[in-house]
Amino acid sequence: MATRSEDQLGIKWDKCVADTLLKMGGGLAVGAVFSLMFFKRRAWPMTFGLGSGLGMGYSNCQHSFDEPYLVRADRSSHY
Repeated sequence: MATRSEDQLGIKWDKCVADTLLKMGGGLAVGAVFSLMFFKRRAWPMTFGLGSGLGMGYSNCQHSFDEPYLVRADRSSHY
């Protein structure tokens, strides 16, 4: 039985949200470590890490949703 397109879209959204939250948490943690060790407990390294994680997650989601429109050489039938 084939999966419905709404289910495939829901799976992609779930993966994107999970990936983005994971990257934001990692960026926040790295920013907190850098803030404590090198920057005298300032807030900007944590903000930078959080924003970097959000940007990476957004980029991965954008790539995931644009994937059906990519032309893949290994799946091409022009040979």
